[in-house]
Amino acid sequence: MMTTFLSSDAACRVTSQEIIKILQTDAKLGLNENEILKRRKYYGLNDFEIDDDEPLWKKYLGQFKEPMILLLLASAFISLVMRQYDDAVSITIAIIIVVTVAFIQENRADKEIEALKRLVPPKCVCIREGKSQHIYARELVPGDLCILDIGDRIPADLRLTEANDVSIDESSFTGETKPSMKIFDSISFGLRQTSISDRKNIAFMGTHVLNGNAKGIVICTGENSEFGKVFQMMQQQEAPKTPLQKSMDALGKQLSFYSLSIIGFIVIVGWLQGRHLLEMFTIGVSLAVAAIPEGLPIVVTVTLALGVQRMAKREAIVKKLPIVETLGCVTVVCSDKTGTLTKNEMTVTNILTSDGEIAEVTGSGYDGEGDVLCGHERVTYDSHPLISKIVEVGAVCNNAEIVNSHLRGQPTEGALLAVAMKMNIPHIRQQYHREREWPFSHENKWMAVQCTPRYNPNETRLYVKGSIEQILKLSKRYLHQGAAAQLTEQKVREFMADSNQMGAKGLRVLAMATGTSLEDLTYVGMVGIIDPERPQVEQAIAQLKAGGVMVKMITGDAEKTAKAIASRLKIYNAN
Repeated sequence: MMTTFLSSDAACRVTSQEIIKILQTDAKLGLNENEILKRRKYYGLNDFEIDDDEPLWKKYLGQFKEPMILLLLASAFISLVMRQYDDAVSITIAIIIVVTVAFIQENRADKEIEALKRLVPPKCVCIREGKSQHIYARELVPGDLCILDIGDRIPADLRLTEANDVSIDESSFTGETKPSMKIFDSISFGLRQTSISDRKNIAFMGTHVLNGNAKGIVICTGENSEFGKVFQMMQQQEAPKTPLQKSMDALGKQLSFYSLSIIGFIVIVGWLQGRHLLEMFTIGVSLAVAAIPEGLPIVVTVTLALGVQRMAKREAIVKKLPIVETLGCVTVVCSDKTGTLTKNEMTVTNILTSDGEIAEVTGSGYDGEGDVLCGHERVTYDSHPLISKIVEVGAVCNNAEIVNSHLRGQPTEGALLAVAMKMNIPHIRQQYHREREWPFSHENKWMAVQCTPRYNPNETRLYVKGSIEQILKLSKRYLHQGAAAQLTEQKVREFMADSNQMGAKGLRVLAMATGTSLEDLTYVGMVGIIDPERPQVEQAIAQLKAGGVMVKMITGDAEKTAKAIASRLKIYNAN
């Protein structure tokens, strides 16, 4: 039995056969029951354990460690000794309110963090003793052989041993909408440390399959996975104290010093005047206690608690109350673009035909709400043949599915299906029988399907989509006024200029072509796709700027596209 985890950085550098040997497993049969039990005993469950060894009463008492609380406790005790019961009771009540509110909020935040467990699927498909089984993901051990399909969420860190046109959404790690295309070959990086995006033969826990199918061997489970490392970071002790905590600590120490100084000063003055020491001590203590602002902690705690509640309504978890105040000290906000500033929903907004016809697409998401408009006229399948042909190519040369407004597949392909829905041709793909597919690859940068219409089985068609550069290289003609015209160098430059204009608007460009073979294609047009901004993002950015906070956008997009998006959000100003 193996006794160490194999990191994803190390696993991506070796071949599938070496992985099988290192993990002492079988690429066809998987692990047997005895070996599984041994490994589970050694490695534990594929799960995240929330550190909760400390009982609740200890957590509650831990709230009394703050200097201001200790000072108030001392004041309450002295008031009690001096039989000033009203002061003692009021101070004690103030302490209980402050401590209880802070305890309840922090305990609630700890429970909310457990929601991270939901990113681990309850079940997965695994091959054990040669049989395919549906098991709980938490039962996986290193060396298990897993099967992945479209829509599956990865149950553990896997080294892929087979990969058929596989793309995985890794936005939870990289923040990028663009899916990561996966391979199963080893990758050579020399001595260089690899990044998450470099490890093309690793499927990471918590990500999900957008396209294709694969097999993989579990290399890391639970907190030893890449996702587990993120989870551990959240579990670690908080960073140094916030500005508010530092201020309150300093105030507590200053009040303690001044209180003792007042008591000492009054006692000495009274002694020099020949007054009774106990009488002077009582006066000094009374003045010192009166100087302590017992209401301040209540005001601060309640104010912060209200801030926490407001953030909770916006689905933001705050573990410690003073962290809310830290937001007020922020001077620069660096925000990820994908899924934060944008919806992470690719949407077609523009269609440009090879004939120069322009259509705008309204609506976003995958529910089919919206229209395709040419001027002020609504486009239908029969009214604008060339626009319809572009939409048809995008829908047929496509492996995604939209079921009940939910996408299964790549977001870009989902955007193309959504356009077909807006033109009332959601089932156009079903009118064809697919005979062959050329999957997208980073080398080719295009995808093609060969199909026959069900109403005319003797006819063969080829539908191709991909980058504008590659599609124009493959095309010999373009559609012009309903007929195929020769594609000249001048027309190529014109089409590339159109593409660059779309890119300058922050759009991702996808070109379409049809034909009978890859050597005989006709260019039909292009679509512009964008990840729409979230509602009220622009307003939030304006509010931050009005408050003197600088806003920066972090993205992996091309510079031209990034600047266009940042300009729309009022983050970037070219002037």
